[in-house]
Amino acid sequence: MHPFRTNTCGELRDTHTGAVVRISGWVHRKRDHGNLLFLDIRDHYGVTQCVVETGEECFAAAEAVRAESVVTITGPVVARSADTVNDTLPTGRVEIRIEAMEIQSAAEELPMPVFGDVEYPEDLRLRYRFLDLRRDKMQRNIVLRSAVIDSIRRRMVAQGFLELQTPILTASSPEGARDYLVPSRLHPGKFYALPQAPQQFKQMYMVSGFDRYFQIAPCFRDEDARADRSPGEFYQLDMEMAFAEQDDVFAAIEPVLHGVFTEFTEHEVTPTPFPRIPYAEALLKYGTDKPDLRNPIEIADVSEAFRGSGFGLFARAVEAGSVVRAIPAPGASARPRSFFDKMNDWAREEGWPGLGYIQFGDDGAAKGPIAKNLDAERIARVRELSGASDGDAVFFACDAPPKAAELAGRARTRLGADLELIPSGVYRFCWIVDYPMYEFDEAEQKIEFSHNPFSMPQGGLAALDEKDPLEILAHQYDIVCNGVELSSGAIRNHRPDIMVRAFEIAGYSRDEVATQFGGMFNAFRFGAPPHGGLAPGIDRIVMMIAGEPNLREVVAFPMTQRAEDLLMGAPAKVSDRALRDVHIRVQLPPKPAKEN
Repeated sequence: MHPFRTNTCGELRDTHTGAVVRISGWVHRKRDHGNLLFLDIRDHYGVTQCVVETGEECFAAAEAVRAESVVTITGPVVARSADTVNDTLPTGRVEIRIEAMEIQSAAEELPMPVFGDVEYPEDLRLRYRFLDLRRDKMQRNIVLRSAVIDSIRRRMVAQGFLELQTPILTASSPEGARDYLVPSRLHPGKFYALPQAPQQFKQMYMVSGFDRYFQIAPCFRDEDARADRSPGEFYQLDMEMAFAEQDDVFAAIEPVLHGVFTEFTEHEVTPTPFPRIPYAEALLKYGTDKPDLRNPIEIADVSEAFRGSGFGLFARAVEAGSVVRAIPAPGASARPRSFFDKMNDWAREEGWPGLGYIQFGDDGAAKGPIAKNLDAERIARVRELSGASDGDAVFFACDAPPKAAELAGRARTRLGADLELIPSGVYRFCWIVDYPMYEFDEAEQKIEFSHNPFSMPQGGLAALDEKDPLEILAHQYDIVCNGVELSSGAIRNHRPDIMVRAFEIAGYSRDEVATQFGGMFNAFRFGAPPHGGLAPGIDRIVMMIAGEPNLREVVAFPMTQRAEDLLMGAPAKVSDRALRDVHIRVQLPPKPAKEN
């Protein structure tokens, strides 16, 4: 007999009755029923109930063993009595009579139980992550993660993509976030950087003659955490295609995402091809470039209905260059006054002056402070543009276009939730396309790239030379699901002359381009194919499929919100010798002065 197990803890059934078996696992829980002591033994595969009677040889050891100790149990499989059958467990019709028990590893008193569904503070869960991961939900989520990655790999390989690797130690480059730097021992004063993404290397695969690349790639960014973004590191499905247009990239990735979401959930998934929404249209209709299409509310521009109107606050703002966005609230007219007051209070708490509104009664009559100051023709125009019906209300956001879009988008999300308009059990995908190539940084008072500096501008070199930079669109796109951005991507700029001109507009000289992006810039000088790709986030995909609100629940060993690894104690101080080896001297920031 094997020294540890003949069977797993999830394997035993009626057909094993009478066989002498051996299982090994953790003591999940103990139940003392007087003359009988029950031990539930758990391993990765399931739970098996074991039982020992008072007076039997193993009773004292079983009685003394703590939960989460690792034990090996040997004994015959017996059928449970009819009144003790547990059909919620696959093994629930049988149990093992304990004839021998060996404690492989005794557990000390637990800082947090594994059995049960009690939620514990994040710091406790992450400090004892090895205990947290033993819990059933976490086991399921990590197994799901593995299965999702395996499915993605199979689907990519089936389309002719090669799984290729890219370096972890590379050069620092300005890609939108802070790098993690690694000092060089052999080259004093110089640093490697952990890659924010394999962007340049995957493009150089295309330049090197490979046609279709993918990788489940680790990425490292020194940025703050969010519920849908881990601090420090994350994984993405990194892919690139040679001789590809935007449609080719979409056609390659849509079956992968659609297939994975339908394989692992029973939810409704947007059929392919996914809808495509221009960036400007997304900001107008949804107030964001990450629209949740489960929400049926669409924002409308009603600025002209207020221009020169009797509602002076909006009329003056429109003349000064502001816009008015209408956010319909289906069926909200009958809501009590408190509903509208709460929306206004929420807007003020978020830093805006408030939200005006009009209510349309069941008889079509308009009421509210704004309605009193608009003539019937303008009210009819607002109603027409917003698509409001009898019994609906319409809220208004008035501000400069970017701020009005933001407020309207957030109000749309809140109304969708408060009015219970967002269905569950649905995945709504879309592409956001036609991003602007550049944006104006008000703080720095300069033009900078809006999305991805390696994108091909629509119109090529001629657009860069002839158009206002803020009017140039790029071959850039995002894929969004239920309001969550899964990936950004682009058709790449593969010509050095276009690359130099594009960066020149953003304030980089040719020498700076050649220095900071030397590998790729040099490669483009010797023949580069048109190419493009994207990189959906693995962590976010698994989070959505698992129905979890936080990435921490689908990542085995995440950091805290402050980018600390409580399990391993990182970041940590290192010895003076280790610092000397890499020619580093630590200079800590000065401590703040104490108040008198």
